[in-house]
Amino acid sequence: MTSKPQTRDMLGRTTLTPVPEARSILLDQLQKISPETETIRIEDGLDRVLAQSIFSAENLPPHPRSVMDGFAVCAADTFGASESMPCYLQITGNVAMGEMPVGEVQRGCCFKIATGGFLPKGADAVIMHEHTVPVDETMIEIVKGGGPGTAIIGVGDDIREGEEALKPGHLLRPQDLGLLAALGITQIKVYRQVRVGIVSTGDEIVPHSEQPGPGKIRNINSVALVGLISRAGAIPTDYGIVSDQREVFFPVLENALKENDIVLFSGGSSVGVRDLGEQAVESLGPPGILVHGVKLKPGKPVLIGLSGTKPVFGLPGHPVSALVCFDLFVAPAIKQLSGEVTGPKPTATVTAKLSRNLNSAAGRLDLVRVRLIQEKGSCIAEPVMGKSGAISTLSRAHGYFLIDEDSQGVTQDSPVEVYIYS
Repeated sequence: MTSKPQTRDMLGRTTLTPVPEARSILLDQLQKISPETETIRIEDGLDRVLAQSIFSAENLPPHPRSVMDGFAVCAADTFGASESMPCYLQITGNVAMGEMPVGEVQRGCCFKIATGGFLPKGADAVIMHEHTVPVDETMIEIVKGGGPGTAIIGVGDDIREGEEALKPGHLLRPQDLGLLAALGITQIKVYRQVRVGIVSTGDEIVPHSEQPGPGKIRNINSVALVGLISRAGAIPTDYGIVSDQREVFFPVLENALKENDIVLFSGGSSVGVRDLGEQAVESLGPPGILVHGVKLKPGKPVLIGLSGTKPVFGLPGHPVSALVCFDLFVAPAIKQLSGEVTGPKPTATVTAKLSRNLNSAAGRLDLVRVRLIQEKGSCIAEPVMGKSGAISTLSRAHGYFLIDEDSQGVTQDSPVEVYIYS
């Protein structure tokens, strides 16, 4: 008895790859690549990824400081003070900002001090202005006492000498640059920004600035992809619209690969007579194609390849599918090649109730775009319905949720985790 031949699709694929597996295949390859580094001024460090450990060479603060406007005191003098039984302290000094205090706080006395002022000798607490009543220019009432350490930041309470302030792979935020400045650091080593080339294929595509004629459509993907790449912290280069003809498409793709760390082409990864996506990726050199086709809607025909150490992505021509595949595959690749370990924040999510029943085909990951509506104190997720290539569905959506491969749908009023579009 002969076995039945295995069913293949038009491109010779026997099965589609689950999304998590496809992403793992890609990222496992990219883990072998060491990102390049460069040294920059901290003023240029916003949204760059740190490539070195930053250790503090000093204690911050180097001397105890006040965190309130008020009076530097010996805490023991204020114990038990209240509005009905205040204690009285003589004002014997003033802490000038930017200068070390002159003199020492004696028992029964206090110094005026502003927020950030260095704590004078003899004082171990600060009583804020709101808890004092002036008697005259030389004396105050304390109507609420404090213990040692009240309203002060001690030596090294911010960061101690020798402590690691920032780790490699950290995406630098404004507050991180402030910390570097506080430590007196002027230059830092960061990972070089990833360069991403974009090639749009298809004889039916015209620039978005033109009026499309019969059978033509405007180029949507390039404009949207430039924005997504920039937001991901990479540098985009648009190589324009390229004919599907092999002798035109291949040289442009090869040039883009030479000049960039990642190359995206859209429109050439779906089944079609003139589909040159697979041949193009294979022609760029080993290891070649890693994945072609995933269990995803929208985005099934995505192509993921590798030429040497450079990822090459064939994104679907439909704009919605292309942008979904960018989020799921290209953005993680950019992050990996950028050396990023920690981001500024996780992707924002919100739990909402689904407004209607939704069916889903088992065996694929469905990404459902939704609008969020506040209704009677509840957050409602309303699916944004439309054809797979309708870009307006993305523009009208606040976010999306996922229907797992093993699910056949989600019922009305079920809680769903919505990933918010930034």
